[in-house]
Amino acid sequence: MSETLQLDPAKTAVVLIEYQNEFTTEGGVLHGAVAPVMDKTGMLDKTVALVAAARAAGVTIMHAPITFAPGYGELSRHPYGILKGVVDGNAFVKGTWGAAIVDSLAPADGDIVIEGKRGLDTFASTNLDFILRSKGIETVILAGFLTNCCVESTMRSAYENGYRVITLTDCTAATSPEEHDNAIAYDYPMFSIPVEASEVVAAL
Repeated sequence: MSETLQLDPAKTAVVLIEYQNEFTTEGGVLHGAVAPVMDKTGMLDKTVALVAAARAAGVTIMHAPITFAPGYGELSRHPYGILKGVVDGNAFVKGTWGAAIVDSLAPADGDIVIEGKRGLDTFASTNLDFILRSKGIETVILAGFLTNCCVESTMRSAYENGYRVITLTDCTAATSPEEHDNAIAYDYPMFSIPVEASEVVAAL
């Protein structure tokens, strides 16, 4: 960015997408796939630091986990693409360790947990938009998994819905460095202001 980032904490929300053990933690079904990018960017530690700074500044912190009932009755009988991988791996089942939000980012008092995420776009099956508008939020800061999937889908909808969208390039991870880098280089600038977490912390 050529100009210094400006933020009004009262009108800003951080949306943490799928910081769940399946992705974040050794033993998670999908952890092995995202671990190389997580290690490359240091995304988990950077997210923890960013959330602490944002929370202290009065920014709204939102958690957007994805969960399914055992048997995945919420999905098509014949899932394909990324959701087929979720079903085949028996991932993100409600009440399991894998579906739980990682301990280092456990929701604190005052945080909001967005319920009902069943697909890629956080806006699609939840009341995220209603909550953001009710709270007078104008700027949405996105972080999480996957860079080129749920984060990107949510970014596009936030942009279409008229929010100022900031994406944290070093607080996201994909299943390969190539997919991660491609999304940030070519897609993120079209629908958001892509920055590193340190720029947001400095703006707070």
